[in-house]
Amino acid sequence: MISVRVELGSRSYPILIGSGLLADTALIGREIFARQVLIVTNDIVAPLYLERLRSSLPNRVVAVCTLPDGEQHKTLATFATIIDRLIAERFHRDCCIVALGGGVVGDVAGFAAASYQRGVAFVQVPTTLLAQVDSSVGGKTAVNHPYAKNMIGAFYQPKAVIADTDTLKSLPPRELRAGLAEIVKYGLIADSALFAWLEDHVEEVLTLDARALEFAIKKSCEIKAAIVAEDERELGKRALLNFGHTFGHALESIGRYERWLHGEAVAIGMQMAANASLALGWLDSEQHGRIAALLSRARLPVVARGVAVDDVLELMQMDKKVAHGSVRLVLLKGMGEATVAAAPEPSLLRQAIAAQLEA
Repeated sequence: MISVRVELGSRSYPILIGSGLLADTALIGREIFARQVLIVTNDIVAPLYLERLRSSLPNRVVAVCTLPDGEQHKTLATFATIIDRLIAERFHRDCCIVALGGGVVGDVAGFAAASYQRGVAFVQVPTTLLAQVDSSVGGKTAVNHPYAKNMIGAFYQPKAVIADTDTLKSLPPRELRAGLAEIVKYGLIADSALFAWLEDHVEEVLTLDARALEFAIKKSCEIKAAIVAEDERELGKRALLNFGHTFGHALESIGRYERWLHGEAVAIGMQMAANASLALGWLDSEQHGRIAALLSRARLPVVARGVAVDDVLELMQMDKKVAHGSVRLVLLKGMGEATVAAAPEPSLLRQAIAAQLEA
């Protein structure tokens, strides 16, 4: 088992990565220590892993809240469903909410944990690659508004993240590729060596090679843990983790959270951000080409069809990095080096977006 620690003083916690962790009763009992436990999962994950987790929690009061699958269900109504279940089960302030699933489950369960009785214990058990490398770490919890992603939420750290890599074996290939997008992001913003490693090993990750997967997950978690420890509430450096996301979130809203998976929208957004970085002279054509080539080899989309530039620009105005009415973007100064900058002048920005759109 690999352990990466998120250092946040009294709120520090471990990210535990390895095979067979869900069946490790001693580990699960140590990290999920409450007497009353609510497992929040969805109707895809529950038949696969719910009983395995439940059997690792003997002598507990365990209730289950099973949600429908999909980003379109990350709403206030779903949040209310979890709160209703906690109250119906008469759960106390010393209970623990366990998120068993992907990013949607983790985000909405975490927001419920932050809100119920003003905050109860919360453990992430991510079952998708995207959740294991990104959304389960760092304490961002939220639900979507119909017109903008993650606009209602809180910063609320889990007590632990338990990433059982065996769960990735049941992941559809499209979901696996969507998670890979976030690993590419880490290489681009903070670790050029990780990006180069992906150029050599992307196929091994896609075929679930155990050593390649554990390395990629560990490196991603180390990068995110270090950034979160430095800037927990996204007042500075943590904004770099949103590379590709300003464009990607706009696309997700346009697609009503159903057309693209989060990682797919981020992949298109990263290519748009790379275009803008190239136009500003911060990336050279060789670096720009390497990004496009790796995203292609990862079999991620880089083109959004039937989307208008003006619609993307309008929704980008709802991004949380907008300051004083001006859009700010995470752009690349080079491979492994990102910065938050004012959006380039309008014609360059339009060109950067339009290059990845098709009628």
